[in-house]
Amino acid sequence: MAVLPVVPDDVHGIRRVVLFGPPGIGKTTAAGVLARRLGLPVLRLAPGPQDAQVPYTGLLELALALPSLPTARELAAALDEAAVKAAAPDGTGSALRLRRLTAAVLRDAPPVTLVVDNAQWLDGASAAVLRWALRLAPDLPVIAAECTWRPGSGGHWSGEDAYAVRIPSLAEHQVAALLAPYRPTRREVTWLHARSGGNPALALALSQLCGRTSGQSIVQCPEDDPLLPPRARELVSEWLDTVTDDVQELLTLAALDDRPDRELLTRLAGPAAEHLLAQAEAAGLLDPAPGDGQVRFTASAIGTELTTRIPATARRLLHARLAEASHDRVRRDRHTALAADTTDPRTTRHTAGDAARAAGHARLRGEHPLAAELSLLAAQRTPREDTGLLSERALTAVRDATHCGDLPRGRAAARLILEHDDSPAQRVGALLALLDASGQRLHSADELFAGAIYEAAGRPDLTAQVLLRQAIWANISEGAPEQAAALAARAADLARTADDTTTAALALTMQARVQRILGHPDADTTLEHALSLPRTALVPANATPEHLAARHALFDDRPADARTTLLPLLVQAQRTGDAEAAVDILRGLAEAELRAGRCAKALDYARRAQTLSDKAGLPPGPACYTSALVEGTASRTDIALAHARRGIDASRQEGNRIFLSRNLFALGHLLLTAGRPKDALEPLQEVRALETLQQVRDPSVLRWHADLAEALLAAGRPDEAEDLLTDTHRTATDLGRDSVLPALERTRALLDAARGHYDTAAQRLTNAAEHFRHLPLERGRTLLALSHTERRGRRRANARTAARNAADLFTTHQAHPWADAAARALHHLQPHPTEDGTRPRLTTTEERCARLAAAGASNRDIAATLTVSVKTVEATLTRVYRKLDLHSRVQLAHAIPPALE
Repeated sequence: MAVLPVVPDDVHGIRRVVLFGPPGIGKTTAAGVLARRLGLPVLRLAPGPQDAQVPYTGLLELALALPSLPTARELAAALDEAAVKAAAPDGTGSALRLRRLTAAVLRDAPPVTLVVDNAQWLDGASAAVLRWALRLAPDLPVIAAECTWRPGSGGHWSGEDAYAVRIPSLAEHQVAALLAPYRPTRREVTWLHARSGGNPALALALSQLCGRTSGQSIVQCPEDDPLLPPRARELVSEWLDTVTDDVQELLTLAALDDRPDRELLTRLAGPAAEHLLAQAEAAGLLDPAPGDGQVRFTASAIGTELTTRIPATARRLLHARLAEASHDRVRRDRHTALAADTTDPRTTRHTAGDAARAAGHARLRGEHPLAAELSLLAAQRTPREDTGLLSERALTAVRDATHCGDLPRGRAAARLILEHDDSPAQRVGALLALLDASGQRLHSADELFAGAIYEAAGRPDLTAQVLLRQAIWANISEGAPEQAAALAARAADLARTADDTTTAALALTMQARVQRILGHPDADTTLEHALSLPRTALVPANATPEHLAARHALFDDRPADARTTLLPLLVQAQRTGDAEAAVDILRGLAEAELRAGRCAKALDYARRAQTLSDKAGLPPGPACYTSALVEGTASRTDIALAHARRGIDASRQEGNRIFLSRNLFALGHLLLTAGRPKDALEPLQEVRALETLQQVRDPSVLRWHADLAEALLAAGRPDEAEDLLTDTHRTATDLGRDSVLPALERTRALLDAARGHYDTAAQRLTNAAEHFRHLPLERGRTLLALSHTERRGRRRANARTAARNAADLFTTHQAHPWADAAARALHHLQPHPTEDGTRPRLTTTEERCARLAAAGASNRDIAATLTVSVKTVEATLTRVYRKLDLHSRVQLAHAIPPALE
């Protein structure tokens, strides 16, 4: 499906339009769209680069396009004469004649729209004549498409009042539609969108990096190749040629810095920097000045072309200039290393050490992309004869690349080890580090695992490490938990054989993790074994058995135990600078505090996790999931929904089924609690499908079942809801997951109420609320459901009591969205006072009947006193109860003075 540029609707009716934007942005297509709107035949001129310096070639093309017009033939002849007389002193008279003839051609032409494509190459002589002639043909529609003209740069030759339209770049979803025939993944679309800046021609040219054809899937990572394809280079070069050499030089300096800002460029170029940057922004090469002072290319391919087109010697000199001007120590060290002469061994050794130290500083600051670059520089500059140090630095580079998903640098660092180190431990470590860095984006995992197994032959300790990674890969990337459990068990056995208790503990932890997902009864026993093993090496805090024990405590509704376990792990992660582990532990703490009802603390942990995740460039899915749950309970639903949707998009793009399920659950849960159960149905059904695909049997791991049943009930599908509740209850009971049951009972009560069984529903909810005594927010949610049920059963006083208790709980624990929901329910349950604020007025008969009943008289006694039938008394008291929102004589006795005057 073609992706058309956006042409504003307000262009309709305007006779002179200039479409401008960089090469490849779609000006020609936009001109065609606009011309079709006008409904006239098109007279198209398309000058080329070779025409720009030849006078009157544009007019000649115009004349030749209308051969049937006498005036056009006369114009062509006059142009021939003008060419002969070009050097004659009477050229003025010739120019006046050309103007008159051009005006005549435009006047005599049939109704057309004049479209001048690539108008930046229209020669100056033709533009001057057309400027004059078009004033005499004001009704002739003219559309000019060009790269170099800018609004405010002076009147256009098509008319002083020409309407300027900048053709916008494509959004990411439009790039996806453009590349649909090539079936790109979401991640590849994101990469191509950033690389091209939404320029459609550039996006298509960059897609050639993969060498794919229509209908063929992209299977390689194009970012491994720093060079642009020929067509992409041509487009970017043409784009750069729209600005001066001075602008290009400044942009080259910006491209050589990993995080350029205006202050740095002003130090390099002086006061002229702002003017040069403004030109680059006007040409669309840079994003408009952001508030943080950063300089960002609209398309990252621009920076790539600028840096690769200059020779190595010139590049080193520019890095030297940047080192002198840099105001950041780490970036100064980076430029110094890149400016060094790599042919001098002494200089290379020195710069390698400086780069390694700078990488350490960047790592401590959480700038993992910069740390990955510097670590790789350190490894590349390390002398090859110093094999041990080279391997150490290369492994560090791979690990730094892991933090920011920089697969090309991870691959380059791993290749250094494989090419220069024969040690099995180092070679296996390189392959495993590369697998860790690649995540789910690696398409050659089988080959890497096979290579690692080969290198580890005869070494049980190394083989155990490979099998452990295979187990992780099978669970996360392959969705095969049974296989993952078997691999982890084999890894644990081999590690114990080699007396590697650290790897054994990690393997048992992985086995226990998968066993819990599968509902295996030995999960707790396996985890206890992992916890009992000593660990001789420091491992990531989020890979320890203690971290899994904390997760299991959360699954079992033991938030205090989870919190106690997680706090020391957070200290460990922060001391080691492990951002990914710190994010996971902060997330766990946020969930623990939320379950315990400490919403303010949960918000703090969740926001710290989100900030650290974004700063470290980690995949957004995990932090977004926790942020969605916590923000939706403790802060604002709209913010929470935005987090959930971001997490869904990111997890789909990365192929991460685990956090796709979790973020979809968060979205469905939020929509359900916001009173939009029918909207919640679709994401919750997708959660069920994903959980089935991943063989998740334990319902305590992700508690979507009760929410989906509630959404099914709201959608008018009670039988499906009952089947889901029954199946989940049976599974939870079989596995001993009692923590799941109260929420299931809460939803089953709603099912009872929908069938009119209000007493049964109320009893279920009362019992469930008792089970939630140690989880105040779940108790509050259950009391709120009880309030709604009692209201439907016309027991408004009971409903009011339940709503008030729920509101008190939510307010005390600072669960603001839930407190608002309870307050709304309470408001709807308040008795409606009369205009003077007193209780509703009763009739005389109702008043007498109510006072007698309040005094303790029976219905028969009241009937005898009032000389009416017993049925009349019953009907009268029913009206009294309804007016006063009461449900018993006890309540009536408190509301009505019993004494009769």
